[in-house]
Amino acid sequence: MQLIDGKATAATIKSEIKQQVEQMVAAGRRRPHLAAILVGHDGGSETYVKNKVLACEACGFESTLLRFEDDITEAELLSHVQSLNENPAVDGFIVQLPLPKHIDEQRVIEAIDYRKDVDGFHPINVGRMAIGLPCFISATPKGILELLRRYNVPTSGRKCVILGRSNIVGKPMAQLMMQKQYGDATVTVCHSRSATLVDECRKADILIAAIGQPAFVKAEMVKPGAVVIDVGTTRVSDASRKSGYRLQGDVDFEQVAPLCSLITPVPGGVGPMTICMLMQNTLAAATRAYY
Repeated sequence: MQLIDGKATAATIKSEIKQQVEQMVAAGRRRPHLAAILVGHDGGSETYVKNKVLACEACGFESTLLRFEDDITEAELLSHVQSLNENPAVDGFIVQLPLPKHIDEQRVIEAIDYRKDVDGFHPINVGRMAIGLPCFISATPKGILELLRRYNVPTSGRKCVILGRSNIVGKPMAQLMMQKQYGDATVTVCHSRSATLVDECRKADILIAAIGQPAFVKAEMVKPGAVVIDVGTTRVSDASRKSGYRLQGDVDFEQVAPLCSLITPVPGGVGPMTICMLMQNTLAAATRAYY
């Protein structure tokens, strides 16, 4: 069993990005600029945005954080989105989710200029991704692809099972893994209504768990020698930790790890790659690699 070290891989990629940025600056171009909108004071969102700002610093980017209280109206938020759309000094931006319940998240996502949508959530980017055109790919699936590539995991013709069908991970992951230019794999998507879920998982050469249920994947669901990618990050109570909680993946690591050829830990696996891929998308926006 070998651990897939997402933290170390992300550090390497950020170093590569910084080199490219310094070359841009030396050639007289400005640094890439990522902006983020944060509404309210959700603990998880606060942490994610803080890490994105730190990643910008590591990559040599400019960054801007726009903070608003959770009583901001939808119209006000859309006005700020439009301002970022029109700001030529901002290459890409994100609106941190979730948003307060009185705001229509999909309306906000669709208001973002797809050419600055470095989260890859706009329907134009989702559609282009689905048919294999250049676009911003959402960060978590993109990060998983990069981990598989850098760890030389063969995917072409392999059986890939994806647990979960979310718009952010499950669906785009399935699209990418079946496409010839990315995974070229045989893909099965399982979810809470899948009658043969355990049997399907046991057939997987590559198992990607993004179902949002801590320790859901047990040893009997994993084929010996499989590659297991754990996307889950659920906070579970842990009195031994100063914070009072720990992060638990969707995979029962203690049970499953001995069976695997490769497995991502939680934390330190997919998580660091997600922010790192956001940086890659921002660099692509700044260099107009796609649009």
